[in-house]
Order: sequence, then C-alpha cells, then structure tokens
Amino acid sequence: MKRTALLICLAAALSVTGCKKVRAFVHGKDDEKAKPAAAAERAATPTPTPAPMPVTEPVQAPAAAAHSNKNASVIVLCYHNIEDNSKMKALTISVAEFENQMQAIKDNGFSVIGMQDFLAWRRGEKEIPAKSCVITIDDGWVSAYDNAWPILKKHGYPFTLFIYINYVNSGGKSMTWDQLAELRDGGVDIQSHTYSHSSLKAPGALVDRHTADLVRKDVAALGADGWLRKEVVESKKVLEKQLGIKANAFAYPFGKFNDKARQMVKEAGYEAAFTVYGQQIHASSPYDLLGRYAIEVGKPQIFDSAMKMVGGGIVGGAAPEPAVAQLASASMITQPMDGETIKDSKPVIKANLATMGVIDAGSVEMRVSGFGLVPANYDEKSKTVSYQVSPKLRDKNYTVIISAKSQGKRVETRWTFNFDPNAASKPVDAPLPSANP
Repeated sequence: MKRTALLICLAAALSVTGCKKVRAFVHGKDDEKAKPAAAAERAATPTPTPAPMPVTEPVQAPAAAAHSNKNASVIVLCYHNIEDNSKMKALTISVAEFENQMQAIKDNGFSVIGMQDFLAWRRGEKEIPAKSCVITIDDGWVSAYDNAWPILKKHGYPFTLFIYINYVNSGGKSMTWDQLAELRDGGVDIQSHTYSHSSLKAPGALVDRHTADLVRKDVAALGADGWLRKEVVESKKVLEKQLGIKANAFAYPFGKFNDKARQMVKEAGYEAAFTVYGQQIHASSPYDLLGRYAIEVGKPQIFDSAMKMVGGGIVGGAAPEPAVAQLASASMITQPMDGETIKDSKPVIKANLATMGVIDAGSVEMRVSGFGLVPANYDEKSKTVSYQVSPKLRDKNYTVIISAKSQGKRVETRWTFNFDPNAASKPVDAPLPSANP
C-alpha cells in the first residue's frame, strides 16, 4: 500500500513539472530570445522602461503578453513647437507642459517606442509592449533641438522628426542641416513631411503667400502630378541624400490627403503615412491612414484622449556655426568616384580617409542614401573604409556620407555617384592606393 501511494505522489510531481516545461516552451516558441516563463513569473510586471536613445536593442514586450503581441496597440503623439512665450499659440506647447506630458505618458502605463520598432511590429518582425506610444515632432522647428530633445533624452524616449524640406536652413526658428545631422547621430529618426507643407489636396492651400507662389510655379512647370511627386517622392530623396538615411514614413501636412496622394505614398515606398486624427492603432490599421493626436496648448482634451486611447485630435534668427567640419570629397580617393556612373548593382563602396587626419578607428561611420547607416569596415593600416552593397542598387543617384572623429572633433565628407544598369562596363574593384606608400 505504501509503495502504491509513493508511486501516485511521484506521478503527480512529474505532471506538475511537465506543465511548467510546456508553459515555458509556449512562451518561447515565437521568440527564441524571450525570457523563460519561470523567470517571467518571478519578475514584477510594471510598465517596461524604454531603453535610452539611440534604441539599438530589440524592444521587449511584457512577458505576460508575449504570446499575444498581435493584440498590442499604439498611440502616436504629434507635436510642433515646444517653446515658452511663443506668438504662435495654435501649434505650440510650453516647455513645462511638454515635460509634464512626457512624465504623464509613463504614469499612464505607456512604453515609448521608436518609429522603426513600430514599423517592424507592423511587419511582424518584432514584439512591442502591449500599450505603446510613438512620439513625433513636425516641421523642423529649432525648439525640437533646443527644448524637446534634452527632455526626451532625460526620459530615455526615442522620437521621430517629420521634416519639410523648404523649412530647413531658412533662418528664424528653423533647424539647420547640421542640427538635423546631430539629431540623426543621436539616434533620432528623421522622416518626410513634404517639400512645401502645402495641403496635398489643393496645391498652395494653407501656407503663406511666398510658399503658395512657389507651389504655383512648381505646378506650372511640372504639372499637378509632377508637383505632387515632388512633394511626396522627391522630399524623401532629398532627406535620404542630405542625411544618408532611409526615409520610410510620411506625414500628410494638416492631415489632408486624397486618392492621388495616397497612391503617390505607395509609389514612393513609404511603410507608413500619418494623418492628425488621433486613434488607437492596431497591427491591422491601414498603413497610409494612421492617426496621430496633434497636441496644442489650447486643447488639453486632445492629450487626455490620447492617454485614454480614444479617437480625436484634429487641428485644423541666425544659423549657428556648423557643428561638423565639411571636407571636400574631391580631395579624397573614393570608389565609385564622385559623379561616376556605374553599372554594377552590388558594388563595393570605398574611401581612403587619409585626408581626414588622425582618425579614431571606432568612430568611423558610413551612410548611404536609401540604406541609412551601413555596416562598413575600416582598415587602420590603409586608412580605407569599405562597404559591400546589399541589397542591390535601384535608384539612379546615391549619396555617401562618411563621418569620424579626428583629434576630438567630428569630421564629415560626402560624395555622389550614379547607377545605370545599361552603362558601359568598367572595372570598379581595383584597390585604392594606400595612405602610406
């Protein structure tokens, strides 16, 4: 009798252990990197704290929701000018109120994620916390650089800038390309907000008289469709070439769009396009009609709606010294050469950095328009940085940007080359001359 009772107890113990193993397997099935269930059960379950910028590690969903991440939901906040005592009230919020709202995001149980994590989640490639928030700032106001960025860094929040081209380097309260490059290097995501910020439904509408005149000239020269292409497609290319990034998100000015604008967004290859009607976003939400809560000082209910994840949120000086030393690409040996047209769709991009001075090897970075930051290799002996292009080239023109630190200062150079699959063949794999012959 005692033997029978012992066997029964042993079987019961094995059954419980087996259940735990099964639960651990289920939790880890979809993501090999997920924590074992046993650890997840021991862990506390507060809102995940976002990693400091730049966000380079995968965003981890709470363990309890790891097996049902498709049910995660996202809000996207839209800011413009973060400044005290601004004359432009409609699109402005004070620095103190911005700080308060950044804390309120955490207090309300949201985890702030970056745009690229958001897009990876929509592609089914990455898990995100069940209650996530994306922060965006539109136009290119210098207050994003001066006032918002320090606060966002303090909270460890990634964010996205939607920039319209004509505002950059225009003086007054606009950002410069150097400031955008510094933000880029700090892990900030930069995306397109058109060329002119005109309503895409009516060329020249909802902008100042000078901008409206420029838009009318573009329409006269390019036609209505050509103008729309410039706003949606060419603005993307300018950002990519100027900053060496990959732009894959778009924001409609004033949230206004029509069927032609949506078609152009698709043609440009954007993975997401945003309006300004705040809404809870799911994995199945239409990629080109993603609502944002447009925050402004006179309408506190918009932020309140965002925290409750309910619909709403429609809102109808001298440049500083350059932060980066620009070096002439003509003085540098590059491959392809500056201005060269190549046929190879998967070339090796190389540059000899001898003209940059004494280089900190660990600081060398290469960016290629349309690709963003690429995994280039730097050979200290030959002072050559190189990158094997993958995947294939498809655009007609490319810009390469190389930056590094030399004697404590950041230096940068850039050059362009063209791609034509029908161009005359020429060897492009010859080694570059050594910096120390």
